[in-house]
Amino acid sequence: MDRTKRAELARLRKIYAHTGSWYDLLDAPWEYFRYRKIRPLIWRRAGGAKNVLELGVGTGRNVEFYPSESRVTAIDLSEVMLKTAAARGVCAGREGFLCQASATDLPFRSASFDSAMATFLFCVLPNDLQPRALSEVARILRPGGKLVLIEYQYSEKLLRRALMKLMAPFVRWAYGAGFDRETARHLREGGWQIEEETFLSGDVLKLIVASPPG
Repeated sequence: MDRTKRAELARLRKIYAHTGSWYDLLDAPWEYFRYRKIRPLIWRRAGGAKNVLELGVGTGRNVEFYPSESRVTAIDLSEVMLKTAAARGVCAGREGFLCQASATDLPFRSASFDSAMATFLFCVLPNDLQPRALSEVARILRPGGKLVLIEYQYSEKLLRRALMKLMAPFVRWAYGAGFDRETARHLREGGWQIEEETFLSGDVLKLIVASPPG
């Protein structure tokens, strides 16, 4: 990985070192009014998968929706976020475990997971890091495995798009995220097959289900 990409990851670590401890408070309005309604959808797509990797577990908001039949391993770049996820019960009493790692360098054997899930990770990853992360996810998925994502994008509606552009500097400062990520394009260019691409809230919040190349 070149110096620029390493610097981008370092920037994200720094952001969450500061905001990780009050992330849940910062995110509370969106969590209550929007995210809680859609989080179960991503886990239904696990489809009985035995070994599941959650990329960017954050503070562990998805834990209550983990399928009972699945062994979930969860990673995050931020040590602060992982501590909150552990306190929330991620992997408690399960065979899976929490691991501090970047999606761009997954510390797992090839073909070791049936599914990979992420909520709002790829809108944090800059576009130039996404191909590497997707390549890593493809590597660790078994044949027939799926990647399931919920991500943001800019609205095509003029007023909503203008409001999102006004919010963009704050979103970048607080979350290291952007609405300009081109995850679907990176998937297609990387040889992934997109099986589902559905808007969940207006035309800004999208569910993507994809199978890896080959």
